[in-house]
Amino acid sequence: MFFEFRFWKYLFHQQELAMSLKDSTMRDFKGRVWFVVLCGVLLFALRDVWGMHTEGLTSLFAKGFGETYVIARIVSLIGAILWSLIYIAFYFFGISYILHKLTNVDLAKIAVLQLFVVSLLLMEKAFVFILYSLVGYTTDFSVLSFGPMAALFLSNKFFIYFFNELSLVTGLIVALQYQFLRIYTDLSGRNLIIILIAIPVVLALLVAGFEILPIEKWIEGGQAA
Repeated sequence: MFFEFRFWKYLFHQQELAMSLKDSTMRDFKGRVWFVVLCGVLLFALRDVWGMHTEGLTSLFAKGFGETYVIARIVSLIGAILWSLIYIAFYFFGISYILHKLTNVDLAKIAVLQLFVVSLLLMEKAFVFILYSLVGYTTDFSVLSFGPMAALFLSNKFFIYFFNELSLVTGLIVALQYQFLRIYTDLSGRNLIIILIAIPVVLALLVAGFEILPIEKWIEGGQAA
């Protein structure tokens, strides 16, 4: 038995979606996954073409290295596309598998949930991209995250980047995951919410740690050697 998928209908009615998946299968699920992947790739590509987070390449053009600049932009675009695929795959397959192991919920059902998660993350990035396009400049922090607020009160870059990975959308995602998974799992509500909060917190710690690593200095040091 099949049922029709409606994104906006089920977005805030995850319990209804979970109940529908108990007895039915979503129609054309794979097609919807590929649609989200295509949108994600286009979004990451557009951000790179516009110049978001590629400011370091501008110096090549300013110094007269035109051909090098063009090659660098092409490589940057290819990298953005590859990163978009890794990003989407991690949140769709990787997080689905982690939640499957931690909650014992069927992997196929969690995949449906994570399709919503990936869509929300891409919509957050699209909103920030459109906003930056309108004002004409970018920052390292998302306006929907707690990073800008942390930057006002904290000087430690690690904590600023950590809070930048936690946003209003992160809270919404945890709420949706909780509504959906509690229909299937035998875990207590307390343990489930701890797991769902711990995952983005751990990811934020990893990203913050990576952001403060002096990678450029390491690369320059290797070249000098």
